[in-house]
Amino acid sequence: MWTWFAAIIGLLALLFVLIYNGVIGYMPPIDQLKNPTDKFASTIYSADGVEMGRYYRSRSNRIYVDFDEMSPYLTQALIATEDARFDEHSGVDVKAIGRAIVKRVLMGQKSAGGGSTITQQLAKQLYSPESHNIFERALKKPVEWVIAVKLERYYTKDEIIKMYFNQFDFLNNAVGIKMASRVYFDKDPKDLNIQEAATLVGMCKNPSYYNPVRYTERTRQRRNVVFEQMVKSGYLSEAECEQLKTLPLVIKFQKLDHNDGPAPYFREELRRVMSAKKPNRKDYPSWNQQAFIDDSVAWDVNPLYGWCNKNTKPDGSHYDIYTDGLKIYTTIDSRMQEYAEKAVQKHMSKTLQPAFLRERGGTKNPYTNNKQELSSAGKQALINAAIRHSERYRVLKNEGMSDAEIMENFKKPVQMHLFNYEGGFDAQMSPLDSLLYTKSFLRCAMMSMDPVTGFVKAYVGGPNFRFFKYDMVSTGRRQIGSTVKPFVYSQAIEFGGLTPCSTRPGGAPNIIWHNEVYNPANEGSGGAMSLKQALTYSKNWISAGFMRGTRENWIERNGYYTMTPEELAKWMHSFGITSYLDPVPALSLGACEISLREMVAAYSAFANGGMRVEPVYVSRITDNRGNVLAEFTGNQTEIMSEDTYLKMLSMLLEVVNSGTGARLRYAYGITADMGGKTGTTNFHSDGWFMGFTPELVTGVWVGGEERYIHFNSMAMGQGAEAALPILGYFMKWIYDDKALPYKQSTKFEFPKDFNACGDELGGYAGTGGGGWHHGGGGGGGDDGDGGGGGGQDDAVEGVFD
Repeated sequence: MWTWFAAIIGLLALLFVLIYNGVIGYMPPIDQLKNPTDKFASTIYSADGVEMGRYYRSRSNRIYVDFDEMSPYLTQALIATEDARFDEHSGVDVKAIGRAIVKRVLMGQKSAGGGSTITQQLAKQLYSPESHNIFERALKKPVEWVIAVKLERYYTKDEIIKMYFNQFDFLNNAVGIKMASRVYFDKDPKDLNIQEAATLVGMCKNPSYYNPVRYTERTRQRRNVVFEQMVKSGYLSEAECEQLKTLPLVIKFQKLDHNDGPAPYFREELRRVMSAKKPNRKDYPSWNQQAFIDDSVAWDVNPLYGWCNKNTKPDGSHYDIYTDGLKIYTTIDSRMQEYAEKAVQKHMSKTLQPAFLRERGGTKNPYTNNKQELSSAGKQALINAAIRHSERYRVLKNEGMSDAEIMENFKKPVQMHLFNYEGGFDAQMSPLDSLLYTKSFLRCAMMSMDPVTGFVKAYVGGPNFRFFKYDMVSTGRRQIGSTVKPFVYSQAIEFGGLTPCSTRPGGAPNIIWHNEVYNPANEGSGGAMSLKQALTYSKNWISAGFMRGTRENWIERNGYYTMTPEELAKWMHSFGITSYLDPVPALSLGACEISLREMVAAYSAFANGGMRVEPVYVSRITDNRGNVLAEFTGNQTEIMSEDTYLKMLSMLLEVVNSGTGARLRYAYGITADMGGKTGTTNFHSDGWFMGFTPELVTGVWVGGEERYIHFNSMAMGQGAEAALPILGYFMKWIYDDKALPYKQSTKFEFPKDFNACGDELGGYAGTGGGGWHHGGGGGGGDDGDGGGGGGQDDAVEGVFD
């Protein structure tokens, strides 16, 4: 008998030696035990310290916390419930195992209790692979014992508790104690009271069975069991326990959703930028080579673009934004972001969208009453294209349906959740009608940044991220209309020696282009006019008059300065615009598609001494322990001379003081030094406003999902009505918030001896305007509303005739 006993002991000893050395079963290497690889969500923070969101994959939405960042009730409850002898054993509780064997084998008790320690449970969470056969399942427990002993060798008891709580999956996208505290109680772990701590520890037995969201009473009873165990371990008295057991289970469940939270468009753009791979032309379709060009430039010049794939961790692998627990400190100010989103919501829901629907007689078909030359067949072609690009079409096509069958399917009503500005609603509607309904909502975008540092302070890519994912700040491109004119005028001042007082001829410009005479359609009419007045009231014929189609010389048109479209395109590219610019005369009127992000960055040169700054999304990145991995600053590039900058600034200030941007003064009470430019494209498809102060440069775009969806008149379709109010609300609320550093008293600095016009007649100093004389022409815009001295923006034709 003793021989058999000795043999069994010897075999068990050999088994554990083989397990310990990894010969049998999985045994993590020592380095991995000392530094376990864990997956933590990366967290995004605003510049003012507000958590904005997280990037994570399934079962990795956890945020690292230290032991001293947790409520002591958590430790007490866990030890009392899961491992009362935690402080006495070295990973394996032999007494508990023996007691469990005796009760189960000799006494036949099914609920004999387990002998699994907290350390064993941690070993199971960290390293226990899935068992594929009986042999692996039989070895699973001995392997956990050995790993637990090793963990106790390398870590203190407090560290094991910390690792356990960081690792455990509490369901509902709450992995780890920090996210569990946030999801179930909207608190940090250190702020949990004893009832909340007991509830979470109670879930550790079986989180699905004791899910407080689904099984309130069951979870409450389990919580009370934890209280009773805490009495046995001396953490609570009987009286305290009985009092606590009478309390109801109270949770503040916070469902996590990437669509919610501050700046969702920005968060998605940041994810795209940081996780980008090195561009490869073959990965881009032929129709989207512009994206390849943009991404290639970004890869070369933007250190944040592709950061995860450009940089490596100490082990040589690349960073993973979803699992490496990065702390990403953005430049977004949460208060300014809130004001930006609020401004978009207010103007779009209360003013612009109702006006758009009224214009269509209340119908949800965006093509109704469209005065543009779009036939019924043309409208149907647009609808068919929208159907083919929908997710529903792709699913049905993959199921083998023909186009005719899919079209019939699109006509059958189904239950769906639809957008409105009150939060959405459920309705029975056919997919076809829902497509038209969705298209009937105007889209918008806004971005604001510091023109000196490039720090992006607010970013709104559309009216609602849940329903409209397409980002019109960085991804979308639309024609820019008259916001192009500062580029035209600055080129003329920089290279042609013009001043704001320089007079330009009136009448049709008669541009020679490919041996034919071209003039912009509906360019208006008027006499000679100074640059300052032409920019203030956005006169198209003046801007178009700078164009010439031949390269023979710099001076044409009876001695007036002109430029070729190629020269204008090159000048615009120098402002950092990477979008393709077709070098045709219509470029001078904004017949080019550019993103709002590019425009805001380009306009920074008009607010920053002629220096253009690259937008910056992130100030620094750290690991989950706070070690700085990268820091970012804005790169500045000199675009124009100081003289050109000052002359352009003086004119752009006048646009807001008395021109097409004057509504900012009389409607929103903005008294600060502010320059700007309105923009409206052909058929009012796009409304723009670009505005800047010494401290902020902000751009706003408003338009339809496609160019055929638009207002029918300038009344609401022009930039001053469609886009400017969003900036007006935004700036007003920023200045009203005394906690923000922006003051209306901040001024642009002009040299004391600065004279915008030099020796020309009518020179004016600084921003004041002095005595102003122009060469003729009316004072208001071609379609002026007469309000506050302002005028309407000339709508820009995309073609010449």
